[in-house]
Amino acid sequence: MEMETNSKTILITPLNWGLGHATRCIPIVKILQNHNYIPIIASDGEALCLLKKEFPYIKILELPSYKIEYPKKGKNFQWKLLFSIPKIAKAILKEHKVIAKWIHQYDIEGIISDNRLGCYSTKVPSVYLTHQVTVLSGKTTWLASFVHQLFIKKFKECWVPDHFNEINIAGKLSHSQNKKLNLKYIGPISRFHKKEIPKQYDLMIILSGPEPQRGILDTLLQKEIKRYDGKVLYIHGIIEKEQKTEQNGTVTFYNFMNTKQLEKAINESETILCRSGYTSIMDVEKLEKKAFFIPTPGQYEQEYLASKLNEENIAPFENQEDFKIENLEKLSSYKGFKNSEKTTNWEQLLRIFE
Repeated sequence: MEMETNSKTILITPLNWGLGHATRCIPIVKILQNHNYIPIIASDGEALCLLKKEFPYIKILELPSYKIEYPKKGKNFQWKLLFSIPKIAKAILKEHKVIAKWIHQYDIEGIISDNRLGCYSTKVPSVYLTHQVTVLSGKTTWLASFVHQLFIKKFKECWVPDHFNEINIAGKLSHSQNKKLNLKYIGPISRFHKKEIPKQYDLMIILSGPEPQRGILDTLLQKEIKRYDGKVLYIHGIIEKEQKTEQNGTVTFYNFMNTKQLEKAINESETILCRSGYTSIMDVEKLEKKAFFIPTPGQYEQEYLASKLNEENIAPFENQEDFKIENLEKLSSYKGFKNSEKTTNWEQLLRIFE
């Protein structure tokens, strides 16, 4: 006799722009499973490769790529993005059509889209996940925010992984004066858990983000790390078929780590050096680490977050072109991160799919 199940299938679609959108969807997938939902994951590129490794037993689908590229010079990023708009718009329309087909093909009854603008439907409850309700883009911030919020309104709800009150992480990024947006502040989310284990490394370097900026920073840090006096764990942030490791003096190199390995390694590390991407910030906040940030050149969001955390005396930062290993000495005068410990009511949030 077969048992009946009322489990609903939910599609999770993180944007492939660096790995942050994909990694912060990992706890979302696990939460859905814990609440008796059946997750299907869809993305493209490195984000898709990472999620395949994390969830080899879950159905994985491929979406059209936005093909967002970074210039070698950060000051040219706005122009590069501007010229990419027709290509991105085409991908958004294409993914919207694909979603409509998948709803029937895979009996999908809900969608959670992490910054993929075309992954919504009027036929099933659709949730948009973002920390950038306000999109910083210099002089065009008002226009970028207006367009982004037009897309947010197409979704039934917008989940913001931050706090609503004055004590928050993303500041003006995650807040808006637009009262017509159905925003729900779900608190910071992370795939990691804090563990009290002996320290093994003085410094952990975690690289991430799109090329060529990831590679440029990689080259810079491999030169600088030679003058660091301490034990280092260095993650290149390159998702490949096989995991590779190399020992060079006091520095241990990995091409990538899975979630369990990263959780253990970060807990074992005294200090974290990484980009000031929002997912990375949520991770170090959850694990209550001291961190030093190097924003991706030309990315206003990361520059703003790094500056905000510096002003709050939580974490120092330096621009990529000016970074020297001696900058890490600033860490001693910063207080580091403290986890807010707010519990999210996932049972209530997930009622949107009932």
